[in-house]
Amino acid sequence: MSKTPSPVKTLRDVWIPMEDGCRLTARIWLPDDAETNPVPAVLEYIPYRRGDGTAARDASMHPHFAAAGYAAVRVDMRGSGDSDGVMLDEYAAIEQSDALEVLRWLAAQPWCTGRVGMLGKSWGGFNGLQVAALAPPELQAVVTVCSTDDRYADDVHYTGGSLLASEMLPWASTMLAWNGRPHDPATVGDDWEERWVARLDQTPPYDEIWLRHQLRDDYWKHGSTGEDPASLTAPVLAVGGLGDPYRGAVFRLLETLDAPVKGLIGPWAHNYPHQASPGPGVDFVGEALRWFDKYLKDIDTGVADDPDLRIFVPDGNHAAGSDVDRAGRWVGVPEWPGPAVEMQSLPLDGGAPDSDGIEAVMRSDAPIGSAGGSWLRFGDPTGDPVDQRGDDAHSYSTTFAPLGADLDVLGVPAVRLRVSADKPVAQLAVRLCDVHEDGTSELVTAGLLNLTHDAAHETATDLEPGQQYTVEVPLVATAHRFLAGHRVRVAVSAAYWPWAWPSPEIVQITVHSSGDNALQLPTLDGGQVTTPTFGPIREDPQTSYTVESDRFERDVTHDHATGHVTTRIRTDSGRFTDHADGRYLEGWSEDVFTADPADPLSAAVECRREETVGRGNWETVVRTRSRMSADAHEFLLTDHLVAEKNGTEVFQRTWEHRIPRNHV
Repeated sequence: MSKTPSPVKTLRDVWIPMEDGCRLTARIWLPDDAETNPVPAVLEYIPYRRGDGTAARDASMHPHFAAAGYAAVRVDMRGSGDSDGVMLDEYAAIEQSDALEVLRWLAAQPWCTGRVGMLGKSWGGFNGLQVAALAPPELQAVVTVCSTDDRYADDVHYTGGSLLASEMLPWASTMLAWNGRPHDPATVGDDWEERWVARLDQTPPYDEIWLRHQLRDDYWKHGSTGEDPASLTAPVLAVGGLGDPYRGAVFRLLETLDAPVKGLIGPWAHNYPHQASPGPGVDFVGEALRWFDKYLKDIDTGVADDPDLRIFVPDGNHAAGSDVDRAGRWVGVPEWPGPAVEMQSLPLDGGAPDSDGIEAVMRSDAPIGSAGGSWLRFGDPTGDPVDQRGDDAHSYSTTFAPLGADLDVLGVPAVRLRVSADKPVAQLAVRLCDVHEDGTSELVTAGLLNLTHDAAHETATDLEPGQQYTVEVPLVATAHRFLAGHRVRVAVSAAYWPWAWPSPEIVQITVHSSGDNALQLPTLDGGQVTTPTFGPIREDPQTSYTVESDRFERDVTHDHATGHVTTRIRTDSGRFTDHADGRYLEGWSEDVFTADPADPLSAAVECRREETVGRGNWETVVRTRSRMSADAHEFLLTDHLVAEKNGTEVFQRTWEHRIPRNHV
């Protein structure tokens, strides 16, 4: 393992030049003696502002890497933080090209051995895989957290071909506001305002881009490393959370990569594992160091002998709204895929079919979905799903007999159905629930499917009304123990607001009696697993930062006079202050999702954001408003941004777009 911790020095503002003249800013933590005893580098490359946005989080990891004998490097991407340029979209080719230049620059520094690893969560996890697929010789190990190898399948834009109403506009709105935050005058100099206004003028809202690509086309294939798994030759440690929708990528990477790969999935949401909520968390820094020590320092840390997958299996006794440690156990699955998991096929029987062989009829005007919580969760209890009984009552459901013994589920469940629709555009939402002995229905996992799409989501065709189709709806990968006495439930609906944007017309979907109707349930043989252990989570180093706790609100209202169901989510980000130089950052967001289930064209999403950055007598504020709605043929988008310096407006713009619907 790594040697005794080294004293660490911090280079706060380092400029890395690109070939086109653009400069990227970095913060670097180094062992004191790195100039005379070079070390490998660990790179985190994201657009979230190293000086304030992620400063506290960075301090929980990177000094530990430096103390363990690495150059820990946190780079703001082009168009973010104090770096030059503009960021025109997520995961653009220039982002990956810049990363290659950063890797070459790092390898050439006198304090670096020339060997580099990449580490990151979410965006940084995505681009770690994307850059590795380009096979730069400097990049010799990747730790990817809460990311995906398929940008269309399970990112915040579409899933199962359904448009994610709860995520697409909110994320675009967030990026519009975050991209609008200014450079720091203390870093870039007196022309900071000129740079800021130029960035505001040139950086577009992203929602319009994403909405013009409603099928899985070349736009989404770019940056999706699952298109060519063989391109990934660097060893990959893939980390996910059971409360995070990207967790399926961990299973796919284990199944498709030829390079050394291991998986780690805990109970947490979209978080680093050492900051896990819900817990229990793990010593993520220690796990990353084991990986990097093996592949950047050639130290035998035992990672090659780890089970293919280490995963937390929670018990089915979780109280909604709880952010404390979940009950359950860690298991190590020696091989993935392997004999420890067997797929069971359980026939669905939602009721006796009538003389025409019809088991059930579902309508998309049923008020279903608001109990599902947030699709993308960050660990705050307000995002948790709540009791599903109300949604279950409006769904086609099969509830199996009480279990005589505990049943462990691990993998990707799927539901196969024989269905027909009375309209040309329709979708399905399928939920797997754990029904407790008191009747509480706990959401385990779910999946969406646009019925007009082919299996690859590359083409869409009108459904023939009345024609029967056999479809399979994959659910998001999961791990869960159904306790003895509990019951497994499958619930199917034709709508799921606000996760899925409604079909343009009220749809009636018929489930036809068929031997094909079944739940495919991956079950775990507990006799073929091990029990992994983890070290204690490391204490955060002392810094000059304070961060107030975030505050979250979520309320759902049902207006019985108008029929509208409205979900409002409010987040107040805790104020960050760097007491060493007085810089502060704070912000808030509010998302409102409203729809009358009886009128699918009433659906609308409205997002507001405010971001404040300041120091002393200098303060900037960015405010954004975004709205998305639709008629039968088009989506309507409006984005508005206002920027102020010390209370005086310096920039404002409104963007409006009408974009044709394509079987959504």
